[in-house]
Amino acid sequence: MFALEKPPGQQKPGGSGGFPNMASVGDFNALSASIPATRVELSVSCRNLLDRDTFSKSDPICVLYTQAIGNKEWREFGRTEVIDNTLNPDFVRKFIMDYFFEERENLRFDFYDVDSKSPNLSKHDFLGQMFCTLGEIVGSQGSRLEKPIVGIPGKKCGTVIVTAEELGCCRDSVLMQFCANKLDKKDFFGKSDPFLVFHRSNEDGSFTICHKTEVVKNTLNPVWQAFKISVRALCNGDYDRTIKVEVYDWDRDGSHDFIGEFTTSYRELSRGQSQFNVYEVINPKKKGKKKKYINSGTVTLLSFLIETEVSFLDYIKGGTQINFTVAIDFTASNGNPSQPTSLHYMNPYQLNAYGMALKAVGEIIQDYDSDKMFPALGFGARLPPDGRVSHEFALNGNPQNPYCHGIDGVMEAYYRSLKSVQLYGPTNFAPVINHVARYAASVKDGSQYFVLLIITDGVISDMAQTKESIVNASKLPMSIIIVGVGPAEFDAMEELDGDVVRISSRGKFAERDIVQFVPFRDYIDRSGNHVLSMARLAKDVLAEIPDQFLSYMRVRGIKPSPAPPPYTPPIHVLQTQI
Repeated sequence: MFALEKPPGQQKPGGSGGFPNMASVGDFNALSASIPATRVELSVSCRNLLDRDTFSKSDPICVLYTQAIGNKEWREFGRTEVIDNTLNPDFVRKFIMDYFFEERENLRFDFYDVDSKSPNLSKHDFLGQMFCTLGEIVGSQGSRLEKPIVGIPGKKCGTVIVTAEELGCCRDSVLMQFCANKLDKKDFFGKSDPFLVFHRSNEDGSFTICHKTEVVKNTLNPVWQAFKISVRALCNGDYDRTIKVEVYDWDRDGSHDFIGEFTTSYRELSRGQSQFNVYEVINPKKKGKKKKYINSGTVTLLSFLIETEVSFLDYIKGGTQINFTVAIDFTASNGNPSQPTSLHYMNPYQLNAYGMALKAVGEIIQDYDSDKMFPALGFGARLPPDGRVSHEFALNGNPQNPYCHGIDGVMEAYYRSLKSVQLYGPTNFAPVINHVARYAASVKDGSQYFVLLIITDGVISDMAQTKESIVNASKLPMSIIIVGVGPAEFDAMEELDGDVVRISSRGKFAERDIVQFVPFRDYIDRSGNHVLSMARLAKDVLAEIPDQFLSYMRVRGIKPSPAPPPYTPPIHVLQTQI
C-alpha cells in the first residue's frame, strides 16, 4: 500500500533516503505531532454508474468536496484520475485526509462523465453525488461505506463504495539495544565513558538528532540499555534514509570527546542481530592521519523489536461499538420552561441551550453508533400521573425501552417530556451514572464502550455519591461528558472533571480520568452564530474520548480485533486508464 518511490522533484540527497510518497511526512514537525489527528486514505469505487455516452460507456471521474465548519461552504478537496469506458470504476488515485475524531467532517463525492480535456466540471456530464461524514466511513464495518449515488431525479445512479485505511507507516516504534567492543581509550586515568547519539538525515543532507543513550562509565566494552523510539522520529517513515550514529566519551564539563561514527538505515537495523549489524566505528580525522588505522572499535546491535502502537481507529475497525446515552437535567433550578429566561425555554423559533448542546455533541457521536439507537434519560423531575420524583426516567416515557432513534429522536423525546413532567429536584447525578455503569459492567471484553452525556445547569446535590460512582465507573469501559449550560458557577463540575486533581472517594482514587466537563457558555458567540460555537463545543467535548478509551483498553490488555478482510473489487475488462 505504501509506495516507496520518490515524488517528483524529491531526489535523494547525498547518500540518504528521500521521503516516501505517502502521508506527506515531510511536513512533520513537533507542533503537528501533538494534534490528535490520524491520516486516513480514502479509496473510491463505483458500481452501475449512469451511462451518458452514446457509443461507449461513461469515462468517470470522482471529485471530493469538504465543508468548512464556519460558513458551510463546499470546497474542492481533490480529484481522482479519469477511467475510460467503465460504469464500475475502481479509482487508483486516493484521497489522504486528516481525521479528527472530535470533528464532524462533512464530505461530498461528485461523479462526472469526462467528455474533454477541460478541467471545468460544468463542461462534463454530471453522474450524481453522495453525501456522508468521514466518521461515517471510518465507523462503518471494516471502514467500508456503501451508499447509493443520488442527484438525478427519476434515475438510478448506481452505488459508491468508499473505504478508509489509516496510514500506518509512522505508528511503529522500535525497541533496540546496542553494545560496543574495544572503543578507543579517551580518558587519561581511566577508560572511556561512552554514549551513543543517533541522528536522522534530512532532505538537504543535514542531520537532526533523534536519540541519545545513557552514559556507561569507565569501560571500552559498554552494553547500553534497550531504548524505544518511534519510526517517525528515527527516519520519518523512510526505511532507506541514512541514520548516523556517533560515539562519544562523556566528560563532566560537556566537552565530550568524539570517538567515531557509523551510518546505517532502518532497513539494515531491521535485520536484527546478525553479521550485518556489527558496525566499525570510524574517526575520519584519525583515518586521514594514520596509515595503519583500522577503526576506533565496533558497535553491535543486540536486539531489534518492532512494536505497532494501536489507535482508537483500530478498535472501531475491529468492531468495538460506542454506546451513547444522554441524561438531561430536569431540576427546578433551570427555570420555568414557559419563561424565556429558562434554560429549558420552549422557543418555537430556535433551540434552547439544552437542545443546542444535545444536537452538537450528539451529531458527532452518532456516526460511531451502528444502530443509532440512544437511551435518553432525564433526572430531577416529578412524573405524571402521581408526581413521584425520579432521577432516571426514560424521556420517551417507556422505562422498558428508553431508546430513541438518532439524535433527532432524542430531541423529539426531550421536547415531549418537557410538556409532561414538572421540573423539581434535587439534582442527583449518581443514579444515571450507575445506570450506565450497570451496562458497562456486563461487557468488559472491549467489544463495547459506553459514553454518558450529562447536560446540566451544574447545581449538584449528591456530590459525595457522584464521586463514588465515578471512582467505581473508572474501572469500566465508560466515559462521562458533562456539558454545563447557563450562567451558574461550575466549580463542582470542574472538580468532577479531574484534570487538575484526580477524583477520589473515601480515600480511593479513580483508576483513570473518565470525566470531561465543558461550560456551554464559552461556545456561544455574541453574534448568536451558533454553528461555529457548536463545532468548537463538540471538538472540546470529545477530544479526550480516544485517550480515555485507549487507557481502558491498555490497562486491561485488550487488543483490537482484526478488521474484516478488505473488500476486493471484481476485475472488470475494458478498464483503460488515461
